[in-house]
Amino acid sequence: MPKKKLYTTIILIFVLAFFTFNLSYPKYFNRGIDFLNTKVGFSFPHFWDIPFRLGLDLQGGAHLLYEADLSQIEKDEYGSAMEGLRDVIERRVNLFGVQEPIIQVQEQSGHHRLIVELAGVENLSQAIEMIGQTPFLEFKEQRPEEETEKILEKQKELEGKTFEEIQEVEGWQLAFEDPYFMSTQLSGRYLDKAELAFDQTTYQPQISLQFNDEGSEIFKNLTSRNIGKPLAIYIDQVIISAPTVHEEISGGRAQITGNFTIEESKKLVRDLNAGALPVPIELISQQQVGPTLGAVSLEKSLKAGMIGLLAVILFMVFFYRLPGILAALSLGIYVALILNLFKIIPVTLTLAGIGGFILSIGMAIDANILIFARLREELKEEKSFSMALEEGFKRAWPSIRDGNLTTLIVALILFSFGTSFIKGFALTLSIGIIISMFSAIFITQNFLRYFEGTKLEKITWLWK
Repeated sequence: MPKKKLYTTIILIFVLAFFTFNLSYPKYFNRGIDFLNTKVGFSFPHFWDIPFRLGLDLQGGAHLLYEADLSQIEKDEYGSAMEGLRDVIERRVNLFGVQEPIIQVQEQSGHHRLIVELAGVENLSQAIEMIGQTPFLEFKEQRPEEETEKILEKQKELEGKTFEEIQEVEGWQLAFEDPYFMSTQLSGRYLDKAELAFDQTTYQPQISLQFNDEGSEIFKNLTSRNIGKPLAIYIDQVIISAPTVHEEISGGRAQITGNFTIEESKKLVRDLNAGALPVPIELISQQQVGPTLGAVSLEKSLKAGMIGLLAVILFMVFFYRLPGILAALSLGIYVALILNLFKIIPVTLTLAGIGGFILSIGMAIDANILIFARLREELKEEKSFSMALEEGFKRAWPSIRDGNLTTLIVALILFSFGTSFIKGFALTLSIGIIISMFSAIFITQNFLRYFEGTKLEKITWLWK
Protein backbone atom coordinates (compact mmCIF):
# COMPACT_ATOMS: atom_id res chain seq x y z
CA MET A 1 0.00 0.00 0.00
CA PRO A 2 1.39 3.47 -0.85
CA LYS A 3 2.50 5.41 2.22
CA LYS A 4 0.20 8.34 1.48
CA LYS A 5 -2.83 6.07 1.32
CA LEU A 6 -1.69 4.28 4.50
CA TYR A 7 -1.33 7.55 6.41
CA THR A 8 -4.80 8.64 5.26
CA THR A 9 -6.25 5.32 6.43
CA ILE A 10 -4.60 5.60 9.86
CA ILE A 11 -5.85 9.17 10.26
CA LEU A 12 -9.37 7.97 9.44
CA ILE A 13 -8.99 5.19 12.03
CA PHE A 14 -8.05 7.73 14.71
CA VAL A 15 -10.95 10.00 13.69
CA LEU A 16 -13.22 6.97 14.06
CA ALA A 17 -11.64 6.28 17.45
CA PHE A 18 -12.27 9.88 18.58
CA PHE A 19 -15.95 9.72 17.70
CA THR A 20 -16.52 6.23 19.08
CA PHE A 21 -14.79 6.93 22.41
CA ASN A 22 -16.73 10.16 22.93
CA LEU A 23 -20.05 8.70 21.86
CA SER A 24 -19.50 5.77 24.22
CA TYR A 25 -18.63 8.02 27.17
CA PRO A 26 -19.19 11.73 26.38
CA LYS A 27 -18.92 12.91 30.00
CA TYR A 28 -15.33 14.22 29.90
CA PHE A 29 -15.62 15.73 26.42
CA ASN A 30 -18.75 17.63 27.45
CA ARG A 31 -17.04 18.86 30.61
CA GLY A 32 -14.23 20.22 28.45
CA ILE A 33 -16.74 21.92 26.16
CA ASP A 34 -18.43 23.54 29.18
CA PHE A 35 -15.06 24.81 30.45
CA LEU A 36 -14.17 26.14 26.99
CA ASN A 37 -17.54 27.87 26.60
CA THR A 38 -17.09 29.70 29.91
CA LYS A 39 -13.60 30.89 28.89
CA VAL A 40 -14.21 32.06 25.32
CA GLY A 41 -17.89 32.98 25.57
CA PHE A 42 -19.06 30.69 22.76
CA SER A 43 -21.70 28.00 22.83
CA PHE A 44 -19.99 24.94 21.37
CA PRO A 45 -22.40 21.98 21.31
CA HIS A 46 -22.07 18.93 23.52
CA PHE A 47 -21.28 15.52 22.10
CA TRP A 48 -24.36 13.30 21.69
CA ASP A 49 -25.24 11.61 24.95
CA ILE A 50 -27.22 8.53 23.94
CA PRO A 51 -28.02 6.35 26.97
CA PHE A 52 -27.55 2.60 26.98
CA ARG A 53 -30.77 0.60 27.03
CA LEU A 54 -30.67 -1.64 30.09
CA GLY A 55 -32.68 -4.80 30.54
CA LEU A 56 -34.76 -5.99 33.45
CA ASP A 57 -31.89 -7.49 35.44
CA LEU A 58 -29.84 -4.27 35.27
CA GLN A 59 -32.48 -1.55 35.39
CA GLY A 60 -34.93 -3.25 37.71
CA GLY A 61 -38.58 -3.98 36.96
CA ALA A 62 -40.89 -6.97 36.91
CA HIS A 63 -40.97 -10.45 35.39
CA LEU A 64 -44.55 -11.70 35.04
CA LEU A 65 -45.69 -15.15 33.95
CA TYR A 66 -49.29 -15.64 32.80
CA GLU A 67 -51.13 -18.81 31.86
CA ALA A 68 -53.76 -18.57 29.12
CA ASP A 69 -57.06 -20.42 29.28
CA LEU A 70 -57.58 -21.82 25.78
CA SER A 71 -60.41 -24.18 26.72
CA GLN A 72 -62.84 -22.29 24.46
CA ILE A 73 -60.45 -22.18 21.50
CA GLU A 74 -60.07 -24.79 18.76
CA LYS A 75 -56.75 -26.61 19.01
CA ASP A 76 -55.57 -25.58 15.54
CA GLU A 77 -56.13 -21.93 16.50
CA TYR A 78 -53.96 -21.99 19.66
CA GLY A 79 -50.97 -20.43 17.91
CA SER A 80 -52.81 -17.53 16.29
CA ALA A 81 -54.82 -16.88 19.48
CA MET A 82 -51.64 -16.61 21.57
CA GLU A 83 -49.88 -14.43 18.99
CA GLY A 84 -52.88 -12.12 18.83
CA LEU A 85 -53.02 -11.95 22.61
CA ARG A 86 -49.31 -11.09 22.68
CA ASP A 87 -49.82 -8.25 20.16
CA VAL A 88 -52.69 -6.77 22.18
CA ILE A 89 -50.83 -6.95 25.50
CA GLU A 90 -47.71 -5.45 23.92
CA ARG A 91 -49.81 -2.53 22.70
CA ARG A 92 -51.31 -2.10 26.17
CA VAL A 93 -47.91 -2.12 27.84
CA ASN A 94 -46.59 0.46 25.37
CA LEU A 95 -49.58 2.71 26.10
CA PHE A 96 -48.79 2.31 29.79
CA GLY A 97 -45.39 3.87 29.10
CA VAL A 98 -43.01 0.91 29.46
CA GLN A 99 -40.22 1.13 26.89
CA GLU A 100 -39.09 -1.97 25.03
CA PRO A 101 -41.14 -4.58 26.92
CA ILE A 102 -40.23 -8.20 26.25
CA ILE A 103 -43.36 -10.30 25.67
CA GLN A 104 -43.00 -13.92 24.64
CA VAL A 105 -45.28 -16.88 24.07
CA GLN A 106 -44.20 -20.12 25.75
CA GLU A 107 -45.64 -23.62 25.37
CA GLN A 108 -44.54 -26.16 27.95
CA SER A 109 -46.08 -29.55 28.76
CA GLY A 110 -49.43 -28.57 27.29
CA HIS A 111 -49.50 -25.21 29.09
CA HIS A 112 -49.69 -22.02 27.04
CA ARG A 113 -48.04 -19.15 28.85
CA LEU A 114 -47.15 -15.54 28.28
CA ILE A 115 -43.89 -14.09 29.64
CA VAL A 116 -44.00 -10.34 30.23
CA GLU A 117 -40.82 -8.47 31.23
CA LEU A 118 -41.27 -4.81 32.16
CA ALA A 119 -37.99 -2.98 32.71
CA GLY A 120 -38.15 0.19 34.81
CA VAL A 121 -41.87 -0.14 35.59
CA GLU A 122 -42.93 1.90 38.63
CA ASN A 123 -46.63 1.18 39.20
CA LEU A 124 -46.53 -2.62 39.01
CA SER A 125 -50.03 -3.25 40.37
CA GLN A 126 -51.61 -1.01 37.70
CA ALA A 127 -49.59 -2.73 34.97
CA ILE A 128 -50.70 -6.16 36.20
CA GLU A 129 -54.33 -5.05 36.28
CA MET A 130 -54.13 -3.62 32.77
CA ILE A 131 -52.38 -6.68 31.32
CA GLY A 132 -54.93 -9.07 32.79
CA GLN A 133 -57.91 -7.53 31.04
CA THR A 134 -59.48 -9.43 28.13
CA PRO A 135 -58.93 -7.71 24.75
CA PHE A 136 -62.03 -5.78 23.68
CA LEU A 137 -62.94 -5.52 20.00
CA GLU A 138 -65.64 -3.15 18.77
CA PHE A 139 -66.88 -1.64 15.51
CA LYS A 140 -67.66 2.09 15.36
CA GLU A 141 -69.48 4.18 12.77
CA GLN A 142 -68.68 7.72 11.66
CA ARG A 143 -70.25 10.55 13.60
CA PRO A 144 -72.38 13.18 11.86
CA GLU A 145 -70.31 16.23 10.99
CA GLU A 146 -72.22 18.51 13.37
CA GLU A 147 -71.49 16.19 16.32
CA THR A 148 -67.80 16.11 15.41
CA GLU A 149 -67.67 19.91 15.35
CA LYS A 150 -69.38 20.14 18.78
CA ILE A 151 -66.90 17.73 20.37
CA LEU A 152 -63.88 19.48 18.84
CA GLU A 153 -65.21 22.86 19.99
CA LYS A 154 -65.72 21.53 23.51
CA GLN A 155 -62.20 20.07 23.55
CA LYS A 156 -60.80 23.43 22.45
CA GLU A 157 -62.83 25.16 25.17
CA LEU A 158 -61.30 22.95 27.88
CA GLU A 159 -57.68 23.38 26.72
CA GLY A 160 -55.34 24.55 29.49
CA LYS A 161 -57.91 24.06 32.30
CA THR A 162 -57.41 21.99 35.43
CA PHE A 163 -59.72 19.07 36.11
CA GLU A 164 -61.57 21.10 38.76
CA GLU A 165 -62.10 23.94 36.26
CA ILE A 166 -63.21 21.47 33.58
CA GLN A 167 -65.99 20.14 35.82
CA GLU A 168 -67.45 23.62 36.11
CA VAL A 169 -67.95 23.83 32.32
CA GLU A 170 -71.42 22.82 31.15
CA GLY A 171 -71.40 19.57 29.17
CA TRP A 172 -67.69 18.96 29.84
CA GLN A 173 -68.15 15.19 29.43
CA LEU A 174 -68.66 15.74 25.70
CA ALA A 175 -64.97 16.65 25.27
CA PHE A 176 -63.94 13.12 26.26
CA GLU A 177 -65.93 11.48 23.47
CA ASP A 178 -64.30 10.23 20.25
CA PRO A 179 -64.93 13.17 17.86
CA TYR A 180 -64.91 11.07 14.71
CA PHE A 181 -66.49 7.68 15.50
CA MET A 182 -69.24 6.48 17.84
CA SER A 183 -69.87 3.07 19.33
CA THR A 184 -72.33 0.57 17.90
CA GLN A 185 -73.86 -2.69 19.07
CA LEU A 186 -71.32 -4.69 17.07
CA SER A 187 -68.46 -5.97 19.22
CA GLY A 188 -66.03 -8.85 19.26
CA ARG A 189 -68.49 -11.29 20.79
CA TYR A 190 -70.46 -11.31 17.52
CA LEU A 191 -67.41 -12.16 15.37
CA ASP A 192 -66.85 -15.86 14.81
CA LYS A 193 -63.45 -15.51 13.18
CA ALA A 194 -61.21 -13.50 10.89
CA GLU A 195 -59.12 -15.18 8.19
CA LEU A 196 -56.45 -14.21 5.66
CA ALA A 197 -57.69 -14.48 2.07
CA PHE A 198 -56.55 -13.40 -1.39
CA ASP A 199 -58.40 -11.62 -4.17
CA GLN A 200 -58.86 -14.12 -7.01
CA THR A 201 -58.15 -11.46 -9.65
CA THR A 202 -55.36 -9.31 -8.19
CA TYR A 203 -54.05 -11.84 -5.63
CA GLN A 204 -53.86 -8.99 -3.13
CA PRO A 205 -54.19 -10.09 0.53
CA GLN A 206 -57.46 -9.24 2.23
CA ILE A 207 -59.18 -10.05 5.53
CA SER A 208 -62.31 -12.17 5.58
CA LEU A 209 -64.76 -11.70 8.49
CA GLN A 210 -67.42 -14.18 9.59
CA PHE A 211 -70.09 -13.06 12.10
CA ASN A 212 -72.52 -15.26 14.01
CA ASP A 213 -76.28 -15.13 13.31
CA GLU A 214 -77.01 -12.25 15.68
CA GLY A 215 -73.90 -10.39 14.54
CA SER A 216 -74.86 -10.89 10.87
CA GLU A 217 -78.11 -8.96 11.34
CA ILE A 218 -76.39 -6.16 13.30
CA PHE A 219 -73.65 -5.95 10.65
CA LYS A 220 -76.23 -5.82 7.84
CA ASN A 221 -78.05 -2.87 9.44
CA LEU A 222 -74.73 -1.15 10.21
CA THR A 223 -73.44 -1.39 6.63
CA SER A 224 -76.77 -0.38 5.08
CA ARG A 225 -76.69 3.01 6.83
CA ASN A 226 -72.96 3.62 6.29
CA ILE A 227 -72.50 3.05 2.54
CA GLY A 228 -69.62 5.21 1.31
CA LYS A 229 -68.46 5.86 4.87
CA PRO A 230 -65.68 4.30 6.94
CA LEU A 231 -66.43 1.66 9.56
CA ALA A 232 -63.73 1.78 12.22
CA ILE A 233 -62.43 -1.29 14.04
CA TYR A 234 -61.06 -0.71 17.55
CA ILE A 235 -59.20 -2.95 19.98
CA ASP A 236 -58.84 -1.58 23.51
CA GLN A 237 -59.99 1.86 22.30
CA VAL A 238 -57.16 1.94 19.70
CA ILE A 239 -58.16 2.05 16.02
CA ILE A 240 -56.53 -0.73 13.97
CA SER A 241 -58.41 -0.31 10.67
CA ALA A 242 -61.12 1.86 9.10
CA PRO A 243 -62.33 0.24 5.85
CA THR A 244 -64.94 2.03 3.71
CA VAL A 245 -68.34 0.35 3.26
CA HIS A 246 -69.18 -0.02 -0.45
CA GLU A 247 -72.54 -1.78 -0.14
CA GLU A 248 -74.95 -3.39 2.29
CA ILE A 249 -73.49 -6.69 3.43
CA SER A 250 -75.79 -9.55 4.35
CA GLY A 251 -75.08 -13.16 5.24
CA GLY A 252 -72.53 -12.33 7.94
CA ARG A 253 -69.46 -12.46 5.68
CA ALA A 254 -67.35 -9.42 4.74
CA GLN A 255 -63.93 -8.59 3.32
CA ILE A 256 -61.54 -5.84 4.34
CA THR A 257 -59.49 -4.84 1.31
CA GLY A 258 -56.69 -2.34 0.82
CA ASN A 259 -52.99 -2.04 0.05
CA PHE A 260 -51.99 -4.53 2.73
CA THR A 261 -48.79 -6.53 2.76
CA ILE A 262 -49.10 -10.17 3.78
CA GLU A 263 -47.49 -9.45 7.16
CA GLU A 264 -49.84 -6.51 7.80
CA SER A 265 -52.81 -8.72 6.90
CA LYS A 266 -51.67 -11.51 9.22
CA LYS A 267 -51.22 -9.06 12.09
CA LEU A 268 -54.69 -7.58 11.52
CA VAL A 269 -56.20 -11.08 11.47
CA ARG A 270 -54.44 -11.93 14.75
CA ASP A 271 -55.66 -8.70 16.37
CA LEU A 272 -59.23 -9.27 15.22
CA ASN A 273 -59.26 -12.83 16.47
CA ALA A 274 -57.68 -11.79 19.77
CA GLY A 275 -60.51 -9.33 20.32
CA ALA A 276 -63.17 -11.68 19.01
CA LEU A 277 -62.00 -14.70 21.02
CA PRO A 278 -61.44 -13.63 24.62
CA VAL A 279 -58.47 -15.50 26.10
CA PRO A 280 -58.49 -15.12 29.87
CA ILE A 281 -55.03 -15.12 31.43
CA GLU A 282 -54.04 -15.80 35.02
CA LEU A 283 -50.94 -14.44 36.73
CA ILE A 284 -49.09 -17.48 38.10
CA SER A 285 -45.66 -16.00 38.86
CA GLN A 286 -44.36 -12.54 39.69
CA GLN A 287 -40.76 -11.55 40.35
CA GLN A 288 -39.60 -8.02 41.00
CA VAL A 289 -36.02 -6.80 40.58
CA GLY A 290 -35.16 -3.61 42.43
CA PRO A 291 -33.06 -0.92 40.76
CA THR A 292 -30.48 -1.23 43.56
CA LEU A 293 -29.89 -4.91 42.80
CA GLY A 294 -29.71 -4.08 39.10
CA ALA A 295 -27.13 -1.35 39.72
CA VAL A 296 -24.99 -3.74 41.79
CA SER A 297 -25.17 -6.37 39.05
CA LEU A 298 -24.16 -3.81 36.43
CA GLU A 299 -21.26 -2.55 38.55
CA LYS A 300 -19.93 -6.07 39.12
CA SER A 301 -20.28 -6.94 35.44
CA LEU A 302 -18.40 -3.82 34.34
CA LYS A 303 -15.71 -4.46 36.95
CA ALA A 304 -15.26 -8.03 35.71
CA GLY A 305 -15.08 -6.78 32.13
CA MET A 306 -12.46 -4.13 32.95
CA ILE A 307 -10.30 -6.61 34.88
CA GLY A 308 -10.54 -9.10 32.01
CA LEU A 309 -9.69 -6.43 29.45
CA LEU A 310 -6.68 -5.24 31.47
CA ALA A 311 -5.44 -8.81 31.92
CA VAL A 312 -5.70 -9.44 28.17
CA ILE A 313 -3.80 -6.21 27.37
CA LEU A 314 -1.00 -7.06 29.83
CA PHE A 315 -0.72 -10.54 28.36
CA MET A 316 -0.49 -9.19 24.80
CA VAL A 317 2.14 -6.57 25.68
CA PHE A 318 4.24 -9.06 27.69
CA PHE A 319 4.24 -11.84 25.08
CA TYR A 320 4.12 -9.87 21.84
CA ARG A 321 5.74 -6.54 22.80
CA LEU A 322 5.14 -3.86 20.12
CA PRO A 323 2.46 -5.86 18.23
CA GLY A 324 0.81 -6.40 21.62
CA ILE A 325 0.69 -2.63 22.21
CA LEU A 326 -0.84 -2.14 18.76
CA ALA A 327 -3.36 -4.91 19.49
CA ALA A 328 -4.29 -3.18 22.76
CA LEU A 329 -4.91 0.07 20.88
CA SER A 330 -6.95 -1.77 18.27
CA LEU A 331 -8.87 -3.53 21.04
CA GLY A 332 -9.72 -0.20 22.67
CA ILE A 333 -11.17 1.07 19.39
CA TYR A 334 -13.02 -2.23 19.01
CA VAL A 335 -14.63 -1.92 22.47
CA ALA A 336 -15.68 1.70 21.82
CA LEU A 337 -17.11 0.76 18.42
CA ILE A 338 -19.15 -2.10 19.92
CA LEU A 339 -20.53 0.14 22.65
CA ASN A 340 -21.52 2.66 19.97
CA LEU A 341 -23.45 0.00 18.09
CA PHE A 342 -25.20 -1.07 21.30
CA LYS A 343 -26.40 2.51 21.71
CA ILE A 344 -27.36 3.19 18.09
CA ILE A 345 -29.13 -0.09 17.14
CA PRO A 346 -30.16 -0.05 20.11
CA VAL A 347 -29.42 -3.29 21.99
CA THR A 348 -31.16 -3.98 25.30
CA LEU A 349 -28.27 -4.95 27.57
CA THR A 350 -28.75 -7.71 30.12
CA LEU A 351 -26.21 -9.56 32.25
CA ALA A 352 -26.20 -12.32 29.65
CA GLY A 353 -25.68 -9.75 26.89
CA ILE A 354 -22.71 -8.24 28.72
CA GLY A 355 -21.35 -11.79 29.05
CA GLY A 356 -21.58 -12.20 25.27
CA PHE A 357 -19.80 -8.87 24.78
CA ILE A 358 -16.95 -9.85 27.14
CA LEU A 359 -16.61 -13.18 25.34
CA SER A 360 -16.38 -11.35 22.01
CA ILE A 361 -13.36 -9.41 23.38
CA GLY A 362 -11.61 -12.75 23.75
CA MET A 363 -12.53 -13.62 20.17
CA ALA A 364 -11.07 -10.30 19.00
CA ILE A 365 -7.79 -10.96 20.80
CA ASP A 366 -7.69 -14.51 19.45
CA ALA A 367 -7.61 -13.12 15.89
CA ASN A 368 -4.68 -10.85 16.78
CA ILE A 369 -2.79 -13.73 18.39
CA LEU A 370 -3.14 -15.83 15.24
CA ILE A 371 -1.78 -12.96 13.13
CA PHE A 372 1.18 -12.26 15.45
CA ALA A 373 2.06 -15.96 15.77
CA ARG A 374 2.17 -16.32 12.00
CA LEU A 375 4.20 -13.09 11.74
CA ARG A 376 6.81 -14.48 14.15
CA GLU A 377 7.09 -17.72 12.21
CA GLU A 378 7.65 -15.84 8.96
CA LEU A 379 10.29 -13.57 10.56
CA LYS A 380 12.14 -16.60 11.96
CA GLU A 381 12.54 -17.81 8.37
CA GLU A 382 14.55 -14.61 7.75
CA LYS A 383 11.91 -13.04 5.51
CA SER A 384 11.69 -9.28 5.21
CA PHE A 385 9.26 -7.48 7.49
CA SER A 386 6.96 -6.60 4.59
CA MET A 387 6.94 -10.17 3.25
CA ALA A 388 6.45 -11.63 6.75
CA LEU A 389 3.56 -9.28 7.39
CA GLU A 390 1.90 -10.14 4.09
CA GLU A 391 2.31 -13.89 4.58
CA GLY A 392 1.31 -13.68 8.24
CA PHE A 393 -2.06 -12.12 7.47
CA LYS A 394 -2.61 -14.34 4.45
CA ARG A 395 -2.00 -17.58 6.38
CA ALA A 396 -3.79 -16.50 9.57
CA TRP A 397 -6.97 -15.45 7.75
CA PRO A 398 -8.41 -18.98 7.11
CA SER A 399 -8.15 -19.81 10.83
CA ILE A 400 -9.67 -16.46 11.83
CA ARG A 401 -12.48 -16.87 9.29
CA ASP A 402 -13.35 -20.47 10.20
CA GLY A 403 -13.15 -19.93 13.96
CA ASN A 404 -15.34 -16.83 13.92
CA LEU A 405 -17.77 -18.27 11.37
CA THR A 406 -18.45 -21.41 13.42
CA THR A 407 -18.99 -19.33 16.57
CA LEU A 408 -21.28 -17.00 14.63
CA ILE A 409 -23.37 -19.94 13.40
CA VAL A 410 -23.81 -21.19 16.97
CA ALA A 411 -24.76 -17.65 18.09
CA LEU A 412 -27.38 -17.42 15.33
CA ILE A 413 -28.85 -20.77 16.38
CA LEU A 414 -29.03 -19.59 20.00
CA PHE A 415 -30.71 -16.36 18.89
CA SER A 416 -33.27 -18.24 16.77
CA PHE A 417 -34.32 -20.81 19.36
CA GLY A 418 -33.30 -19.34 22.72
CA THR A 419 -35.30 -17.41 25.30
CA SER A 420 -34.88 -13.69 26.01
CA PHE A 421 -31.64 -13.91 28.03
CA ILE A 422 -30.09 -16.38 25.59
CA LYS A 423 -31.07 -14.09 22.70
CA GLY A 424 -29.31 -11.18 24.43
CA PHE A 425 -26.14 -13.22 24.83
CA ALA A 426 -26.26 -14.40 21.21
CA LEU A 427 -26.94 -10.92 19.81
CA THR A 428 -24.04 -9.17 21.57
CA LEU A 429 -21.72 -12.07 20.76
CA SER A 430 -22.70 -11.97 17.06
CA ILE A 431 -22.13 -8.22 16.79
CA GLY A 432 -18.82 -8.61 18.60
CA ILE A 433 -17.60 -11.38 16.28
CA ILE A 434 -18.39 -9.38 13.14
CA ILE A 435 -16.66 -6.24 14.42
CA SER A 436 -13.70 -8.25 15.79
CA MET A 437 -12.84 -9.43 12.28
CA PHE A 438 -12.92 -5.83 11.07
CA SER A 439 -10.70 -4.82 14.01
CA ALA A 440 -8.09 -7.53 13.43
CA ILE A 441 -7.96 -7.49 9.64
CA PHE A 442 -8.31 -3.77 9.01
CA ILE A 443 -7.23 -1.77 12.07
CA THR A 444 -4.41 -4.01 13.37
CA GLN A 445 -3.10 -4.66 9.87
CA ASN A 446 -2.83 -0.94 9.06
CA PHE A 447 -1.12 -0.24 12.39
CA LEU A 448 1.51 -2.88 11.58
CA ARG A 449 1.98 -1.62 8.03
CA TYR A 450 2.85 1.80 9.43
CA PHE A 451 6.20 0.38 10.60
CA GLU A 452 7.24 -0.93 7.18
CA GLY A 453 10.45 0.73 6.07
CA THR A 454 11.06 2.37 9.49
CA LYS A 455 13.98 1.85 11.88
CA LEU A 456 11.71 -0.01 14.31
CA GLU A 457 11.19 -2.88 11.87
CA LYS A 458 14.91 -3.66 12.20
CA ILE A 459 14.72 -4.11 16.00
CA THR A 460 13.97 -7.83 15.99
CA TRP A 461 13.18 -8.23 19.70
CA LEU A 462 10.14 -5.99 19.23
CA TRP A 463 8.62 -8.49 16.80
CA LYS A 464 9.96 -11.97 17.63
